Amino acid sequence: MAENNIRLILTDIDGTILPYGRTSVSDRTRAAFHAALDAGIRIGPASGRGFSHIPELFGGDAACSATCLATNGMEVFLDGKLIHRELVPREPLVRVVKILADVPHAGLICFENGIPQLVVGGVEDLAQTFPVYARQSQAVDDVPNHNMDKANVFVAGSLQYTREVKELLSSQVDGVDFDLPMKGFLNIMPPGWSKASGIDVLCDALGIGKDQVVVFGDGGNDVAMLAHVPNSAVVRDAAPEAAAVARWRLGSCEDESVTAAIESLAAGNWPFAD
Repeated sequence: MAENNIRLILTDIDGTILPYGRTSVSDRTRAAFHAALDAGIRIGPASGRGFSHIPELFGGDAACSATCLATNGMEVFLDGKLIHRELVPREPLVRVVKILADVPHAGLICFENGIPQLVVGGVEDLAQTFPVYARQSQAVDDVPNHNMDKANVFVAGSLQYTREVKELLSSQVDGVDFDLPMKGFLNIMPPGWSKASGIDVLCDALGIGKDQVVVFGDGGNDVAMLAHVPNSAVVRDAAPEAAAVARWRLGSCEDESVTAAIESLAAGNWPFAD
């Protein structure tokens, strides 16, 4: 059993435990997750991806995502059970479509049963940002007539251009929030909701305090989570806004620095130094 007081570990996936360009985490990372579980620590991903897209990133090992914050905390799972869900309201998405129709190389995807629906924009531009979504996407004429499990804006262009599109949408669309996890991609969230909100749901369900949680991240959509708990760490190449709010900085994602920290926590050791 772990000797420290940590009862929950949550980590972003892309760029944190999964290097960009790879399709699944390493065997060592999966083993570290199981070591934490064996030590009585719940552990799982805190990702912007929808839940249906997450288990495959762990080689189909369901135990690694049984406890999980999916879709930036809009879906909260504990021990394999969905305990909370938020939805993106439809009407603001209709407004997003009207604006993006005049924005070059940008578009909107909404997800139905895990399949990206291309509402506006070109599949070629989507492929530059998220090739997997481009291959899976289905073109539709309008935003589906209900609230959404997941919706994203994509932008084929620089990080600065992505920021400009985010600022445009934030200034003209009420009823949702936008965050920027990486170049070319924006998450669309219910107002005030984030990975931090999902942490609160899990802490309430487990009866633990935020000081018993460790989180790892690297991107703009991790900022709220990293700022929300006292034990937070980023990998070396994290976005500046994420690094600014994290308590500790680790090595690179490629060097499995987060995996090493999880191994230490599972063994009852403290991997961080002030």
